[in-house]
Amino acid sequence: MLSPHEFATLMLVRHSPDQIDMNREELDTLFERQLVALEQWKEGHRKLALTTAGRSLLEAVGRLDFGAGLPDSFGGDRLAVG
Repeated sequence: MLSPHEFATLMLVRHSPDQIDMNREELDTLFERQLVALEQWKEGHRKLALTTAGRSLLEAVGRLDFGAGLPDSFGGDRLAVG
C-alpha cells in the first residue's frame, strides 16, 4: 500500500516531472515498486516518468467511486463525502 505522500509524488511525476526534487524519500518506494523510472530526455539529462504500472495505478484510483465507498477488499467501510 502506498502512503498519501507516495500517491502525491506519483501524481507529480505524471503532471510535473521536471518540478520534483530527486531527493524525495517517496521516490525510493516508487522506484522499488517500479511505478516510476528515469528516462533519457536530452543528451546527458534524464527525467522521471511513470511506468506502465504507475499509469495503470493512477487510472485505477481515478475510477474509484468514493461516494459509494470502497469495495469490501478495502475494509468495506463507507467513506464520508463532505
